[in-house]
Amino acid sequence: MPISSLPSPYGIGTMGRAAREFVDFLAAAGQSYWQILPVGPTSYGDSPYQSFSAYAGNPYFIDLELLCADGLLTKDEIEEIDWGTDPEQVDYEKIYESRLPLLRRAADRGLARDAEAVAAFVAENADWLPDYALFMALKRHFGMAAWTEWFDRDARLRAPAALARYRETLASDIELFTYVQFLFFRQWESLRDYAHAKGVKIIGDLPIYVAMDSADVWADPRSFQLDEQNIPAEVAGVPPDSFTADGQLWGNPLYDWDAMKRDGYRWWVRRIAGASRLYDVLRIDHFRGLESYWAVPYGETSAKIGRWVKGPGMDLLRVLFDRFPNIEFIAEDLGYLTPEVRALLRESGLPGMKVLEFAFDSREPSNYLPHTYTPNSVCYAGTHDNAPLMVWKEEADPVDLDAAKRYLGLNEEEGFHWGMLRGGMSSVSALFVAQMQDYLGLGAGSRMNTPGILGGNWQWRMLPGQLTDALAQKIAGMTHLYGRAEESRPENG
Repeated sequence: MPISSLPSPYGIGTMGRAAREFVDFLAAAGQSYWQILPVGPTSYGDSPYQSFSAYAGNPYFIDLELLCADGLLTKDEIEEIDWGTDPEQVDYEKIYESRLPLLRRAADRGLARDAEAVAAFVAENADWLPDYALFMALKRHFGMAAWTEWFDRDARLRAPAALARYRETLASDIELFTYVQFLFFRQWESLRDYAHAKGVKIIGDLPIYVAMDSADVWADPRSFQLDEQNIPAEVAGVPPDSFTADGQLWGNPLYDWDAMKRDGYRWWVRRIAGASRLYDVLRIDHFRGLESYWAVPYGETSAKIGRWVKGPGMDLLRVLFDRFPNIEFIAEDLGYLTPEVRALLRESGLPGMKVLEFAFDSREPSNYLPHTYTPNSVCYAGTHDNAPLMVWKEEADPVDLDAAKRYLGLNEEEGFHWGMLRGGMSSVSALFVAQMQDYLGLGAGSRMNTPGILGGNWQWRMLPGQLTDALAQKIAGMTHLYGRAEESRPENG
């Protein structure tokens, strides 16, 4: 359930009351984990997987009512803004236009008051926050253009004299972006503490790559395969398969794994440390890219042309496991899996993913039928990249649908989506995860993302009142029936 999909009268889900009510619902439903999408600030296309920073939080998720309670905004100020008219869809254009000016008002009122706390926050996050705040201030200065297109070459290439000059002339915006992160993390830590008190851990996604237009690449180009002008020779993607004829051209810069290895993978250690401030469990997105990755020549318009290049494999994972023994990891091992990728998964000991919707695909042999699962796995009914179950029912090949009905004994009396959920819940996988849309039995309009399609994604929102006591009890009943409920949970309150 993405943060953005929570109900809110202000255009997008936030870390406020609705988030706590969702945690209460999870606890009542006997659930121990809440999986969310990445929470970084989004850029063109609104994808949480293309963020301006691997460390920063999305200003859209800062709860405005909490800012009112804190004396930083007034109710009239947030209600006079047009946040969009459809409570089931995020209108990102309206939020883009209105959010930052509103947070500027909050910063104008709070910066002096919170100066000591902000200074401590900056000191705690000195390894990324100053670069991020300067990066965002520069983006505003250059009309939000990608940093590779800034007309000041010295700013692009981080000439020390230019950075010093901009830190002075853009001081006000730097303060703004710093304070916005202070507000985000204060609200996030409060929400995470609330979830922990209810016995709920948070699973977060760790995209294997970072966006080219990000503070991460601009501030540390030596960690990536870039030339002297910071232009990549090759970029990330995945080759064509039975689902996508052109493959997927992501366009992210590729890591310079040799350089990273020489300094003990410090870049990755910093990144995981940052993620640990947000999440209890990390799903390593595109895990197979750690074994070998698809490199596409820069400038190509599809991912058809490319080459496989060896990744760091266990060399990196051992460093991360040693440095972060208390973090749980999940390997997103979907896609083109070679014997080498399967060997890496076995050696790592990480649980892989089993997607129930893939189990009945007649286009290729299935490794996702529940009777083949092992306990060291996580079963998903579907992911954010898949159609919700009731949409899949309408779109799936009739042959695949018939296979699902026969395998799982699906019937109208139980309900199609409940039968599919039962199939995952009753598997031996150590953890079962389903989209909230699937528990609600939602159809058209509720899909979160269609890979390879730009526009119309990441918009679905849950309506107020859709979380009911009856639904929580039904989920809890199934959870107990299949032995998945925690036997002892913290008291509510």
